[in-house]
Amino acid sequence: MNYIPPTKLQTMASPAKLDEDQVVVERKLSARVLTLNRPKQLNALSYYMVSKLLEIFHDDEGNSDVKLVVVKGNGRAFCAGGDVAAVVRDARGGDWRFGAIFLGTQYKLNYFMATYSKPQVSILNGIVMGGGAGASMHGRFRVVTENTVFAMPETALGLFPDVGASYFLSRLAGFFGEYVGLTGARLDAAEMLACGLATHYVPSWKLSVLEESLCKAETSDPVVVSAIIDKYSEQPSLKADSVYHRMDVINRCFSRKTVEEILSSLETEATSKANSWISSTLETLKKSSPTSLKVFLRLIREGRLLGVGQCLVLEYRIVCHFLQGHHSKDFYEGSRAILIDKDRKPKWEPSKLELVSDRDVEHYFSKVDAEGWKDLEFPKRFNNLPAHAISKL
Repeated sequence: MNYIPPTKLQTMASPAKLDEDQVVVERKLSARVLTLNRPKQLNALSYYMVSKLLEIFHDDEGNSDVKLVVVKGNGRAFCAGGDVAAVVRDARGGDWRFGAIFLGTQYKLNYFMATYSKPQVSILNGIVMGGGAGASMHGRFRVVTENTVFAMPETALGLFPDVGASYFLSRLAGFFGEYVGLTGARLDAAEMLACGLATHYVPSWKLSVLEESLCKAETSDPVVVSAIIDKYSEQPSLKADSVYHRMDVINRCFSRKTVEEILSSLETEATSKANSWISSTLETLKKSSPTSLKVFLRLIREGRLLGVGQCLVLEYRIVCHFLQGHHSKDFYEGSRAILIDKDRKPKWEPSKLELVSDRDVEHYFSKVDAEGWKDLEFPKRFNNLPAHAISKL
């Protein structure tokens, strides 16, 4: 898995110049500390950043002096996602392959993180969305604070939760993953800890001393690393109106076989009990791309039975179909409505769930018919991996 050198895509991902400060790379005693550093863009991942992170993770795995990796963000976000605007700009110019290279590299980074032989500690002090989830959820330790907000809002953008979401969301209790992925619901730190997306809660004022302790650890033993984080951890309480208190309704509704049945089940719940949460959930689903909803529901159901690499290979096929726009242009329409014109009034095509057939969904799971295109490939990762990494293969 070699570092991909600067290319035309890389230049487009950083229009002004190749800003090497987008990832601040530090060596602190036994730790590698990586800071995502595009605070004005909420640390959205450019192609340069993804490539640089992949290079560092690759090189540090063979460096015995580096015992663990700490990843954090500068400013009020860990990472709000990938640089979707750059991908859309290139693709609208007729070059969807640049987006495919960008996302393919990002998925390789996700796979490397998921199967890494050394502990990765992600400090999620702020917004964590989309690609930011991919750069953190696959790591061994995920530390949240009172400032953390998590979401996978892709269905509202005409895309689908990717970066390995079909793996890590499908492993959540019950059908909470379906709920989070289909609705783009925002979770706070206590909810992330309760559902398993986070491993520890540490108040933000303790983060600097936590980082200092981690850097002094001189060990890759996850038991020791966990014990260090435990020293600074607290147990946050779920809010009275937390969605996690509604797991009975979520499991009852989001376990349904189809998106139509999920909506019908929620509507039945709404008639039996007036509830603003159910109403807002229905409204959110009805505003999202019908194609995106159906594709993701099938994807997360298949993801339950697949290893992380298989999930990412499947996601890559699907995202390339979205980028091509042959079956639906919802990704471009959603990006226009949300990111470019910002009228927040996307016109989906097809516009209704019943117009998206099973055959239409099947197209997204097939290999892409394009010259030179091939499935994503990962290096074999069987040697000297810890048990938790092997379990993901």
